Amino acid sequence: MKKRDIILILVLFFLAGVSYFLIAISSHTGNRVIVTVDKKVVIDEPLSENQELTVPLTNGENTIVIKDGQVAMKEADCPDQICVRHRAISKSGESIVCLPHKVVVEISSEEEQDVDIVA
Repeated sequence: MKKRDIILILVLFFLAGVSYFLIAISSHTGNRVIVTVDKKVVIDEPLSENQELTVPLTNGENTIVIKDGQVAMKEADCPDQICVRHRAISKSGESIVCLPHKVVVEISSEEEQDVDIVA
């Protein structure tokens, strides 16, 4: 490798690190969990209360757990169980999706909703 190639690679790594750091700083913790089934909101709860919620489905049910400001899918009737193996989410904009049941568990914050209304 030439000296210029090494400098270019180092600059790219530096820019990638700075970008990652800025994205990590700008993301904030959400305060609500919104669960939709087939694009219809079925649950809208605050993250401040620890609870276990059942998502009613036509062909089974999914269970989500809200604990310590995080949400996780505890149980699901789907065959692949990808949504159950997903890590707990807590930051605004993060989501857990169960494709077979068309369930989306998403974190939102009231500040973000205010901006979306204006935009």
